[in-house]
Amino acid sequence: MKSFPNCKINIGLNIERKREDGYHDICTAMYPIPLTDELEIEEADRFSFETKGIKLEDDGKENLVVRAYRLMEETYGILPPVKIRLTKNIPSGAGLGGGSADAAFTIKMINDMFKIGATDEEMETIAAKLGADCAFFIKNRPRICKGKGDLMSDIKIDLKGKRLVMVKPDINISTKEAYTKCSPAPWKNQLEKLLTDTEVKAWKNEVKNDFEKHIFANHVELEQIKREMYEKGASYASMSGSGSTIYGIFETKSITSSFTKHKTFIIDL
Repeated sequence: MKSFPNCKINIGLNIERKREDGYHDICTAMYPIPLTDELEIEEADRFSFETKGIKLEDDGKENLVVRAYRLMEETYGILPPVKIRLTKNIPSGAGLGGGSADAAFTIKMINDMFKIGATDEEMETIAAKLGADCAFFIKNRPRICKGKGDLMSDIKIDLKGKRLVMVKPDINISTKEAYTKCSPAPWKNQLEKLLTDTEVKAWKNEVKNDFEKHIFANHVELEQIKREMYEKGASYASMSGSGSTIYGIFETKSITSSFTKHKTFIIDL
């Protein structure tokens, strides 16, 4: 069985407060993007996991794909051994949720392969144990995410016909770095209302990513890339999640891969 786990961008991200359990309550919109990894799973005599494409930092034992398989086994009983092959195209440490998508798609594929019969809601509960973003990729459609990111509801955002430019510089930002210097505070405006009641070009002054202020102070190049997006005509530009990908949403399709000196992905939505 083969699937193609896709990534996401965050449109707006408000860090509302720090919780007693050490996590933060957030409010963000996640929008699925057709930049994908490739995931193959087949039955085998013994369990194995191999990767190619973008090199992973770990040795594979702690990869979210492996953890997802083990968690399904823990939840539903011993599963037949499988061989898993993961081809990484989505960069890591980019705020795009590539690893989370791989895990969620593993859960869905194992559920289908072995006819477990878990519902979407049950798979979301399992996925949330692996990471806040993982649950989003079970239903994999535009959603408002609150709490730790695991309290989700649908939102009507449609970016079809627009061009998305995503730039990933050689900068990796850890979740710890992102949250250490953040300053939680509620937004005055409701994110869902802003995104559904206004045009994309109106988001520039209203839809913010709270991580940008302190991350841009430490990584000036990211702010420069965002500025360049607007100089090139983006209707809206932002850092995705906790970074370090900067994306721009363009009405025109004249933007080319020579946009910056960094790794650039151009996707027509």
